[in-house]
Amino acid sequence: MITWHLESYKERVVNIMVLVGHPKQGSLNHGIAGRAVSVLESLGHEVFYHDLYAEGFDPLLSMEELEDSYVPVGQMKEHCDELKRADGVVIVHPNWRHQPPAVLKGWVDRIIRAGVAFKFIGKRGEDGRFVPLLRTRLVTVFNTSDCPEEELAELGDPIGRFWDTVVFGNCGARKVIKKDFCRVFMSSQAQRESWLDEAEEILRDGFST
Repeated sequence: MITWHLESYKERVVNIMVLVGHPKQGSLNHGIAGRAVSVLESLGHEVFYHDLYAEGFDPLLSMEELEDSYVPVGQMKEHCDELKRADGVVIVHPNWRHQPPAVLKGWVDRIIRAGVAFKFIGKRGEDGRFVPLLRTRLVTVFNTSDCPEEELAELGDPIGRFWDTVVFGNCGARKVIKKDFCRVFMSSQAQRESWLDEAEEILRDGFST
């Protein structure tokens, strides 16, 4: 069982961003995300919840967004502002060919951006310094798949490396943990209820202040 405790925040409310990236309402992913919101709120945290499919989040990075001078607006601004305020992040998504769904990859492209998650000190085209900006202490990723655990081990956990090393590791997050729920297609209702309880235990252990 993973053990990770945030340092004391005294009585300050901690902001947690919760993202779910699954197209089917009623999925195990939505069950985990819903349990996450309930648990985190019961712990006294403020939750920024986003069902990316239900909200119609556009994963396509535009040419304008590549410019250093671009200022996020609308839905993108909301996500950027909440990420900057987030002390923790919870992400729930399925394993699709050992990658996150396109909507989540697009979220990373558009939201984990310069000025929000990191900044680069130095002139364009010259060596400089990469500076993380996120205040996030803990990122917890819940991943569902139909493949067996052995297959994940054989591939070296590409999804875990993506979220830890590629995405959040360079942006200031102190800890990234991932929990896999495998063979979901063949699971019983009792097994899924057990997984929800396990997810709750991980969240309580990680985000209790």
